[in-house]
Amino acid sequence: MAVAEKEIHDAPEAGAAGDPALDTFPKLLLDNARRRGNRPAIREKDYGIWQSWTWAQAAEQARDLALGLAAMGFKRGDKLGIIGDNRPRLYWAIPAAQALGGIPVPVYQDAVATEMEYVLDHAEVRFIVAEDQEQVDKVLSVLERLPRVEGIIFSDPRGMRHYDRSKLTSYEEVQERGRAFGAEHPGFLEAEIAKGHGSDVAVILYTSGTTGQSKGVMLTFDNVIKMTWSAIAFEGLREDEEVLAYLPMAWVGDYVFSLSQSYCAGFCVSCPESGATVMTDLRELGPTYFFAPPRIYENILTQVMIRMEDAGAVKRWLFKKFMSLARRVGGKILDGEKVSLADCLLYRLGNLLIYGPLKNTLGFSRIRLAYTAGEAIGPDIFNFYRSLGMNIKQLYGMTECSVFLCIQPNGQVRPDTVGTTVGGVELKIGEDGEVLYRSPGVFAGYYKNPQATAETKRPDGWTHSGDAGFLDDMRHLHIIDRARDVGKLQDGTLFAPKFIENKLKFFPYIREAVAFGPNRPYATVFINIDPEAVGNWAERNGIVYGGYMELASLDKVYELIRGCVEQVNRDLASEPHLAGSQIRRFLILHKELDADDGELTRTRKVRRRFIGERYQPLVDALYSDRDHAAVETQVTFEDGRKGTLKADLKIRDAETQPIPATVEPLRRAS
Repeated sequence: MAVAEKEIHDAPEAGAAGDPALDTFPKLLLDNARRRGNRPAIREKDYGIWQSWTWAQAAEQARDLALGLAAMGFKRGDKLGIIGDNRPRLYWAIPAAQALGGIPVPVYQDAVATEMEYVLDHAEVRFIVAEDQEQVDKVLSVLERLPRVEGIIFSDPRGMRHYDRSKLTSYEEVQERGRAFGAEHPGFLEAEIAKGHGSDVAVILYTSGTTGQSKGVMLTFDNVIKMTWSAIAFEGLREDEEVLAYLPMAWVGDYVFSLSQSYCAGFCVSCPESGATVMTDLRELGPTYFFAPPRIYENILTQVMIRMEDAGAVKRWLFKKFMSLARRVGGKILDGEKVSLADCLLYRLGNLLIYGPLKNTLGFSRIRLAYTAGEAIGPDIFNFYRSLGMNIKQLYGMTECSVFLCIQPNGQVRPDTVGTTVGGVELKIGEDGEVLYRSPGVFAGYYKNPQATAETKRPDGWTHSGDAGFLDDMRHLHIIDRARDVGKLQDGTLFAPKFIENKLKFFPYIREAVAFGPNRPYATVFINIDPEAVGNWAERNGIVYGGYMELASLDKVYELIRGCVEQVNRDLASEPHLAGSQIRRFLILHKELDADDGELTRTRKVRRRFIGERYQPLVDALYSDRDHAAVETQVTFEDGRKGTLKADLKIRDAETQPIPATVEPLRRAS
């Protein structure tokens, strides 16, 4: 592919780095145990009580597990599968495997058994550390097709008293064997740790599989640690940060934020009691440093809006008035820009009455730095949090670059960019608009997939991101969409589906949206309603319904969603490049999009191509003169059983706005 060399983004000097001798996580863990031995390293909430382990205790726990694995025959180059929620024992399993020269392979804990089977088999996993009975059962159900797996180590013994122990061993038993092995082989683990180098593969993380079968991304210690130090220097992270680890351990974001940055900066990571208690635990902890994908921020905003709808008239009035003020001046105050004295005083009053109590309720009162990444966040959602005085930024990266390519610098935070490059990163834009990059974080390769590696990593060192974007005069990167998803309508109008979808998802009543339009006469969308927000609205309006499918089919709900769609069209009409891609027709799906049905990835990204193929008759109906379409869909229930849903979906038109005359030349030029 030809590349536009003229648009090279000169990389800034690399930020401060740590001791080059500390080039692996086991070495960093031992160093933290020596220098910060009495400081808390990790916490876990269990039975409502926070329990803490210091760096010295964490190092001891990982040491015992590593020696236990060695006693079981775990050797250099072996793979250790890790399956479960965020738990200290699972985090200790990562440096334990690495200390012996092994490679941890985290697996999404909500993956069904067949998805786990693919990862465990493809990665050639030899031993597995599983959190509890649920995860063990999933592994056992496919164990006959995993001939390389020799042992399963379980952390939580509840419900497993009568299991066949031929391949099952408790976590405590492995650690006890490790202590005995260590006594018989003094100095063994230290020698193994010393053999590790920064160029060794530190982890294999499987991609979400948005466009096909997931790939195993091999990241070296150098990849992750060097980029971690660059990000720490960029933001000035300290050892007294407080972080909640609640995102999947199989996701690169958690690997970097909850392990790599913790080990490098020395701060404490806290694990929630369960997925159901995350928001409660967040409020108790009051983190100073927070990361969440856009979906989390969208869900939190939905909850806020639902609560305000249920509030009294005075509270609703105050919220509306002060949020209007916050949207106007909150971001400016956060960035240190000048505002009038009157606005400053009013904002302080709003902080006392509205913003402060709201942030305290959400657990955001102490946040010094917050990130969102993974996919684009709607500008309205992004500005909402910044208007409250919360320093939320967008960062841009991916698994293949060890997360960090761009971060928004303080004082230069805008919803339409993802910031400037971090230390050591170079960017340039290809002639087709694709973002290409070089950095110390570029992955070693896809495991057992040299063809895909060669397609992504070029011989000249540049790596394909798969995203379309451009650099502005301030050297900020703007991401338009995935390069493969950006297209044009039949009349040449630019079509960026993610931009449209994010605008729709700002409304609390819309949980998910899937836009269609390339090579079509106009844009259309599938809508997933938010059952809680719409259910609350229905209850307040005296509307009776029996379940999600019935709620989604109601005429009044369609009118509610039509209002949201038409507001988006009004917004699109003011966007010069996208005014012609207003939504003409829409339908509300009869079921929620589900990762178990292959419609979402495990990181909750829409698999647009799969959805388009699965619901092709519905897409065709949107581009006809029909006002309804029948659909029959196979679904997967929580227990793994299959079933079928049948529905006759309504199709509605949405009012569009006239395209401004100034847009016509842009359309013709495109």
